[in-house]
Amino acid sequence: MLFRRDDINAAVAECRQTPGAVLLDVREADEFQSGHIPGAVNLPLSRIGETAPEMDTPLFVYCLRGTRSLRAVAELKRMGYARAKSIGGIVRYKGELVR
Repeated sequence: MLFRRDDINAAVAECRQTPGAVLLDVREADEFQSGHIPGAVNLPLSRIGETAPEMDTPLFVYCLRGTRSLRAVAELKRMGYARAKSIGGIVRYKGELVR
């Protein structure tokens, strides 16, 4: 399923209902620490090639506005991740954030 860049809320709900899925925040560590979606794992775009989940893991990728998540997904797909998708930016997330 493709998500509109402003539909991060529906995508987070789908992630939570998908067995084994990872909600991946590709912002830098200081951005992540200032507030992130509960349950998210931080893997900055600048380190995306260093460490990544198993190849068959469904990845729901977000950043601040959606630009870095698109770049991260392109890189992940280049690395062989077929189940990675950009879900946009946290600026449109309506739920509580973890700080």
